[in-house]
Order: sequence, then C-alpha cells, then structure tokens
Amino acid sequence: MLNKSFSPGEIEPTLYALWERNGAFAADPGSDAQPYTIMIPPPNVTGTLHVGHALTMTLQDTLIRWRRMQGRDTLWQPGTDHAGIATQMVVERTLQKEGTSRQAMGREAFEQRVWQWKAESGGGITTQLRRLGASLDWPRERFTMDDGLSQSVREVFVTLYRQGLIYRDRRLVNWDPAFRSAISDLEVENREIQGSLWYIRYPVEGEPGRTITVATTRPETMLGDMAVAVHPEDERYADLIGRSLVLPLTGRRIPVVADTHSDPEKGSGAVKITPAHDFNDFEVGRRHNLAMPTVLDADARITLAEIEGDLRVEDGLADPQFVRGLDGLPRDQARKAMVEELDRLGWLEKIEPHRNQIPHAERSGAVVEPRLTTQWYCDAATLAGPAIAAVETGRVQFVPQQWENTFFAWMREIQPWCISRQLWWGHRIPAWYGPDGHVFVARDEADAQAQAQAHYGCDEALSRDEDVLDTWFSSALWPFSTLGWPERTADLARYYPTDVLVTGFDIIFFWVARMMMMGLHFMDDVPFRKVFIHGLVRDERGQKMSKSKGNGIDPLEMIDQYGADAMRFTICALTGLGRDVKLGQKRIEEHRSFVTKIWNAARFCEMNGVKPVDGFRPQDATSALGRWILDEAARATVEANAALESFRFDEYAATCYRFVWNCFCDWFLEFAKPVFNGDDAAQAAEIRAVAAHVLGVILRILQPVMPFVTDDLWAQFGFGVPGSLMATAWPEAVRPDGAEEAAAELDWVVRFISAIRTVRAEMNVPPSRLAPVLLRDAAPATVERAGRWAEAIGRMARVSEVTVLAGEMPQGAAQLVVDEATLVIPLAGIIDLSQERQRLEKERRKIDDEIAKVERKLGNADFIARAKPEVVEENRDRLAQQQGERARLDAALARIA
Repeated sequence: MLNKSFSPGEIEPTLYALWERNGAFAADPGSDAQPYTIMIPPPNVTGTLHVGHALTMTLQDTLIRWRRMQGRDTLWQPGTDHAGIATQMVVERTLQKEGTSRQAMGREAFEQRVWQWKAESGGGITTQLRRLGASLDWPRERFTMDDGLSQSVREVFVTLYRQGLIYRDRRLVNWDPAFRSAISDLEVENREIQGSLWYIRYPVEGEPGRTITVATTRPETMLGDMAVAVHPEDERYADLIGRSLVLPLTGRRIPVVADTHSDPEKGSGAVKITPAHDFNDFEVGRRHNLAMPTVLDADARITLAEIEGDLRVEDGLADPQFVRGLDGLPRDQARKAMVEELDRLGWLEKIEPHRNQIPHAERSGAVVEPRLTTQWYCDAATLAGPAIAAVETGRVQFVPQQWENTFFAWMREIQPWCISRQLWWGHRIPAWYGPDGHVFVARDEADAQAQAQAHYGCDEALSRDEDVLDTWFSSALWPFSTLGWPERTADLARYYPTDVLVTGFDIIFFWVARMMMMGLHFMDDVPFRKVFIHGLVRDERGQKMSKSKGNGIDPLEMIDQYGADAMRFTICALTGLGRDVKLGQKRIEEHRSFVTKIWNAARFCEMNGVKPVDGFRPQDATSALGRWILDEAARATVEANAALESFRFDEYAATCYRFVWNCFCDWFLEFAKPVFNGDDAAQAAEIRAVAAHVLGVILRILQPVMPFVTDDLWAQFGFGVPGSLMATAWPEAVRPDGAEEAAAELDWVVRFISAIRTVRAEMNVPPSRLAPVLLRDAAPATVERAGRWAEAIGRMARVSEVTVLAGEMPQGAAQLVVDEATLVIPLAGIIDLSQERQRLEKERRKIDDEIAKVERKLGNADFIARAKPEVVEENRDRLAQQQGERARLDAALARIA
C-alpha cells in the first residue's frame, strides 16, 4: 500500500544508491545499440553545486535518461577539472591558517599537499551531483590531472609546438598581482567603480607655452608613455603629427603619432599611449614600432628598471629625484603622489569624477593589470579556421541557431591564446632550458636531455619551465582525452564524436570553440554534432542572482526542502530556447505540488483496484472514456518526444504537466469514479486496465525529468522491480480504434462542464447551491450526450439537472454557447444578479485604470530609456495580464447582459 505522501528525503538516497549499485548508468560498449554520448562540462574540483550546475546537469540528465529509454547505448562522461588557480587558492589559504606557505614548503611538497586535499575534499561536487539525480557513468570518472589526461596534454603540446602552432612571445596579458600570474578573460570580472578622470598637459617640444591635454584614468602608468596619438584627420593637431612632446615628470621626448585609435569626439581627442600597460595601446605601439617599457612589476608596484636611463632634469618639467622616490610604491600610492606632483608643477589641468569599468580577478579580487610578459601562446587563428568551417557547413549546429553569430564573431577576430600560467598547480609545461636559454620541448625529461645532447654535442644541465598550462588547455581535449587518446581505443572509436554539448553561452569561446579546434586538429572530426546553449539562471524578476542582492538560490537547500524531482522539473519547465531561466523558490514549491499530484493520483488508482494487466492492448479499448484517455496519452507521448528532440525542455515539461494534471487527474479520474463504483463489472475492469496503462505511460514519459518519484511508483505499483524504470522502453504512441469519435465525445463533455464552472466562478455562485442548465437550439445528438453524461455533469459542474429549454427565456439567467447549443443557467433566486453585475463593473473600472497607468509608463520614452530591461519586461507582462483580465470581465458581463 502506498504511503499517504512521497518522502523524497527517505526515497532519493536509497534509490540512487540502488541505481549506482546495479550499474544502471553504465554504457555498454559491447552492445549493438546506437551510441549516444554527452560529455559533462567538468566542474571545478573545488566547486559546490550552484544553480548554474543544477540547470546544465538537469538538462543533460533529462536527455540521457530519455535516450537510454529509447534503447541507445548512452555514455554520460563524468569528471572534474583541476581548476588551477581556484584549487591553489584553497590550499594556500589552508597553509596560511597553519602558519606556512607554498614558498616555505617548496613546489614538490606543495603539489603533494594539493593531491592530499583533492583526495580528502575534492569529491564534494560529485556527491552533490548524485543528490540531483544525475545518472553519470561514475566508474568512468576522470580528472584533468590524472595520468591518462596528463599524457594527452603533453602529446598535444609537443605536437603543436613541433608544428609551429605553440610558441613563446612577449605580449600583454591579464595579470593578477595577488597570484602573480596571467589569467584568462573568463577569470576577469568588470566592476563599475566611481573614480576620476585626470586631464594632464603635455608640453610641445620647441613651442614654449603650447601643450596637448590628455585625459586618463591611469596617471600612474604615464611613466611608461611612449607617444600621444591623435586622429589623422583631426585638424587641431595636424601640424604636430611627427613632432615631439615632453613627458612631464620624466622629461623624456615622445612623438605625436597619427592613429585611428584616437577618437576626435572623445575628450581632447589626444590619447596617451602606454604600450606595456593597455591592450589598445599595445596594438598602437606595434603599429608605430614604439618601445614598450614596463613600469609596474608583478606585484603592481612601480619599477624604474626599464626607464631609469630616460630620466632628465628640467626645470618645471622633470625631477628624477621625485621619480626615483616612486620606485617600489604600490600603484595607488604612486598615483596619489604623481597627481600631487603634476599639480604642483602646473601640468594638472583638472580632475573630473568618472565611473569606470575596472577589471578585477574573479578569484583573488585584485585589480587586474594589463602586463607585458613572455608567455607561451597557441596559434588560435590557424586552429580556428576548420572550426569556423564546421559551423558554416552544418557539421556542428548551434541551438538556438543565433549563437552561431556569437561564435563567428569571436572566432573571426581571434587573438593568440596565452596558455601559460605562473602557478604551481596544473599541467607543468613540458619545456626545458639549456644554459644559453635554448628551449627543448619534450614528452619527458629523458627526451629533453637527448635533444640537448644532440644540440650541444655533450650533456648539459637543463632547467624545467616553471609555468603550468591554462586550465582551458586540458579541458579543450576533454571529449577525446577521456576516451583514451592518444591511444586509439575502442571507446574512442565508438563514442567520439559525441552527440550534443549542453552548456551556457559564456563559455562558447573559452571551451566550446577550443574543443572544436582541438578535436578537428587531432581527431579530424568535430567533438559534437550539436551545441545546445541555455541562458543564465536569474531570479523570478529576471535579475542576475548575486550574494550582494541576496536573491540567490542554493539548489541543495531546495532539494532538501522540496525534493530533487521538483527542482529538476522546475528547471525544465523554465528552460525555453533563447531565454534566461527565471527561477524562484515559489516555482519550485508549485512543482512539488505536481509531484504530490502524481503520488495522490497513483494512490487513488491503487485504492480503486487499479493494477497492471498483462497483455493489455490500448487498441482494444471499447469505452469512449478509455479510448479518449488512451489517445491523449499517445498524443502526450508524441509531443514529449518531439519537444526533447528539438531541445524544447519547457514544452516537454508543459506537455507532461498538462496531460497528467488536466487530462488524467482532473478529468479522467473524475469521470472514472462512478465507473469504479458502478455495477458494470466489464466496464470497470476495462477502465482499471486503461488507468494502469496510462499511469505507466505517465511514469515513463516523466522519468527523464522526475526519476525518483516515478521509479518509486513504478516498483510499488508492480510495473517492475525497484530501480528498473530507467531501463524500461520509452512508451509507444498507440492510438486506440475509434479515437476520433471518443475524443469528440469527451472533449465536448470537458468543454460543457468547464463553461458552467466558469460562469459559476464569475458569478460567485456558492458550491453548495445547485443550478439547472437549460439547452436552447441544441441538436438531438447534443441532448443525447448531455443525458449520457448527466451524472458527471451534475457532480462536477454542480448542476441539478440538464433539460431542453421549453418556452420563454427565464429572467435573471446567464448564457453561454458550447458548439451549436446555448446553455442557459437561471441564477435568479440563487444569487443577487444586480449585485454581481455591479461588482464586475467595479472590477472592470479598476482594471481599466491599471491598464491606463501601465500604458502611460510604457509610452514614456524616458522611462524606456532609463529603466532596466527586466523592469520594462515586467511592465509589459503586467499589461498583457491586465488586458486578459479585462477580456474575462467583458465576457462575464456579456453573459448576464
């Protein structure tokens, strides 16, 4: 006997353990089934389950479970990323609490400590994925630093180096001065900060009293200025192009160069060029062959090492003693001192308040510096060509398709990829240096020593490159390194390329594109056929979730409170093509009610003797009720399947919800009550068999998104043994004989009852007061139908009787039309019609006022320009709701006119 309610806290861990113990998630390489492969975006080993993970993993698991039921040999590859900078930070904080540091320990001991931390604490995220119900093939779990993947990384690096596609270069990078390492663009977050814009005069050499004013947010970098740029068509400065300015404080002469980087409409139209400390300036410097001295060191302190020889003594222009006093100062202190000195010397024209986007390191929180360093680079432009072609020719398809434009925009303007990081945790770059700095790239040290011996003609001591590789380098190999490459394994041949990648748009460039580059280069095929791009998870108002706003949702807390099924179903229900997911706790709570509805429906069936019938054939059903619900089940199966095929997770969830809640629970089971309790044993037996069959269909089509409650009911209801549902076949859509006639019959009954319910609700008719229904202009078939379903109509619509209208129209009656018949409901004596009319008219006036207010707001150009997009969208949604309510009120008033 089913319990009164479903208890996810008790059922979920037990059921998941059973699935895992039985190997229910395992791929079967030896089967004849067609493979279906999804690669998990490997979460950071330091991570905990957040709403972004919950979204991505729920969608992937829904696809995997659905394909598994379709008979595909599914591989959902699990694993975690070593997360270089994040993991190093976690372990370093632990060491700090212990009173030591990685520097004090040394590199080898520190690496051992990280591995120890990984063994003790690195499995948290995978445990949490299990709580979500993710059916990953856990025995295949990989880690981006395990031996096999490390071998793949070395092989790719060495191969690309020998092909000339990996090289060393001196370029600008995002520099984290706290970690003293280059970081990727994805590890940089821009924060809007209230700062200042300093206007500084640069004297023109040879023209006393003439200056050019430049505006800058970074006066501390002016020690590294190598030029001032003006637009080639800016007439104000035409005579100065090619001439020199005197750089205040240092006295160095710098040229005025003509470059389109300068915007004549912005500020003074003159821009200071500091090639070693600004990405745009770096490009200007390369175009004009400017020197690129570094004036901020790895700690973001002033360094004069590369400009010491350029300092001059000039009255009112430069003071080498002051500049030398800046050496070693943190950038903020140096800025303050330099601004004060410029002001004292008369070169500071003015200061304006200025809000600026300042890059910060996501992990350390430090302000990021563009810094000129020697790093290892990958020739991304060469590798990008085949990836672009793969999308252009349809070998890889983006869903929604418009994300192709984002992909193309990034890939066609791609820059060299900085792949080195100044960390200790990660894949160490397989490069060794001889005493003269000659580099030897090799798979191991023995190979490097052999190369050195051949190069020098004798044995020489080699030193290993200290840097490690960007985490994205190893994750770019994930689709084939996890399957055994560089060995040509059977798994690689069977499961590569994968079928679909499910991920967010923010890593199209960082991960999706790089997997495509590496897959095409080393496997000669794309890593996946389709890329489904989902939106961001936002709060219910459409605002980005953040700790500062306090509007975030912890998926683990939601699972504790409402169960994994409710969490998963909510995610699916809100995931539409091309839009963000507006997730709130209220929605999850609402969908827990859906879980409860399914459970209660199963209990009702059980209490009425419903159980599976061996050999039941839907096409043999004889009753209109049975044929109707079987046809609806077939339709729901087709629609659910089509929605998943097209990645319309919202439509899949809506189909399941509509069929289960509306068709099965609200109508079929209500219609079935008198049959279960009636005297017609044959009809009761058929409806019980039908109910069992349809319940089985429901559990199967919902299993991909609600695996726990469906599997538990599947076993308890006797459809199969515990844990067996996910291995059961996806239901076939079998339409019973006479489905069209049955649908016409039951659809009419549903519309008939619904129309009467609507009128009663609008008129505030108390549930206890029964009202007759009079049929006017009804065809004989309609009268016959009404008689056939009189019991259901009376019970479900609170109707005392249904008769044909004879004589005059009664006073005080509501009217509505269903097909050709007019339904007349006499309400005089049941309610005060005059009072109800006044109430409806009052509501109508109120809604008119509300509509007018919102229309005025949306018609205000200033509001549209200043309001946040989500606020504008909220108002449009509100207007649509209010207009719908007004239409309802108009219809209600018309019925009692």
